Amino acid sequence: MTFAYVSGNTALDLAGTVGYRREEPVDSLATPADLERWVAECDELPGHVTADAGAFESARSLREAIYRLAHDRVLGRPFDRGSLEVVNDAATGRTLTVELSDAGLHMTGDLPAVLSHVARSAVVLLADPHACLKECGRTGCTRIYLDRSRGARRTWCGMDECGNRVKAAAYRARRRAASTSPRGAR
Repeated sequence: MTFAYVSGNTALDLAGTVGYRREEPVDSLATPADLERWVAECDELPGHVTADAGAFESARSLREAIYRLAHDRVLGRPFDRGSLEVVNDAATGRTLTVELSDAGLHMTGDLPAVLSHVARSAVVLLADPHACLKECGRTGCTRIYLDRSRGARRTWCGMDECGNRVKAAAYRARRRAASTSPRGAR
C-alpha cells in the first residue's frame, strides 16, 4: 500500500490515511508497521521511528481529532472541544531535532516527537484564517486538503488519484453520449 501526500500539510496527510469515511472507510494505518512506513515516506518527517501499541493508538486518536477539526473548519462550524483537547495536548510534547547541512534539512526524533510535530502543524494550519481548506470534489473521497492554487480553484485532493478518475469518467460519459446521439450514430 502506498500513501498519498497530496494534502499540502502533514497533519492533513495523516488525517487522509482513512479514505471514504462516509461510505466504507479504508484505513491505511491498520498496524504500527503501517504508521512507521507512513512516517518514513513523509518528506517532512524523520526517516525512521518505532511505533509500539500505545504510540500507535495515540497516532490514530490524533489523526481522528485532526480530521474532525479540519472538517469543522471546512463546514464553517465551531471546533469539536474533545478534538481540540487531543490536538492541543499532543502539540505540547517533545520536539523533533532539526539540523541544517549542505545536504539540506535532517530531522530526528521518536514517534511522540513526530506526533507532537504533526499536532503543531495542525494547530498552525487550523488557526490561520486565510488557509483555504477544502474537501475533495470526487464523489466518495473525504480527503481534506489545503488549496494554495491561484484563485483557490483546486477541485480534487490530487490529480493522480481523484482528478484523473473524474476526468476519465467525464470523458467516457461524453463518448457514450456522442455515440448514442443521432449525430454520433453511424
